[in-house]
Amino acid sequence: GLLLLLPERRGSGDNMADSRISIKDRAKYALKAHDIGNKYLDLALPRASVLVPLLVKNNELHVLLTVRSMQLHSNQGEVCFPGGKQDSKDRSDIDTALREAQEEIGLPPVQVEVICKMVPIINKDDILVTPVVAFISDTFQPHPNANEVSDVFIVPMRHFLKSEEHTSTPYETGMLVHFFTFKDRQTHKSFTVWGLTAQICIIVGYLALGQNPSFKVDFDLDNPSISMDKYLLTKYATSKL
Repeated sequence: GLLLLLPERRGSGDNMADSRISIKDRAKYALKAHDIGNKYLDLALPRASVLVPLLVKNNELHVLLTVRSMQLHSNQGEVCFPGGKQDSKDRSDIDTALREAQEEIGLPPVQVEVICKMVPIINKDDILVTPVVAFISDTFQPHPNANEVSDVFIVPMRHFLKSEEHTSTPYETGMLVHFFTFKDRQTHKSFTVWGLTAQICIIVGYLALGQNPSFKVDFDLDNPSISMDKYLLTKYATSKL
């Protein structure tokens, strides 16, 4: 695959800055540094997880997204990640993400390489949503469950760092809601990615590619996890417990 130079980490005394590594390895290395481990398990909110499935296609990092079925009760036709609420059988946030991805798009858990869990986000329904970032094969063929998913598509990760197809609007204290349009050249379909899904794509893209977004963001580029933690705990303090 295409080789990239890894940007030098501040204060790192090793030779990682000089090593040439693949796009996938660079992304894994950067993302693992933001794994939350068992933090936030004590937050008293209903839990959900989304799987953020990354893949390398044509020497470029992509993310897989789905469109919610029009048959669902909420957010019909919206772009999202595979995911859903925690089930009583799920032993962890990762279990939830893998189970939902299998149910929604036929992705077998054995074909998923989980990289990290990122700082959760509290959604508009006061549900704690944990993004589980993972790699899947570029040969994966989705089998969407028509009751839940009407479409599956992939987007180059760099799309979420460019300003050409991006707009944003202020929301709550200091937060921005981001909107991206994406036209699939193969199917000629247009999709709008916005809200939590867009926010996750920006942060994962920034970390995985090591490139700054070319538009204003509402998190600290030097340490996005600290910003996300601050937003989470502020919102948690005001959530309807």
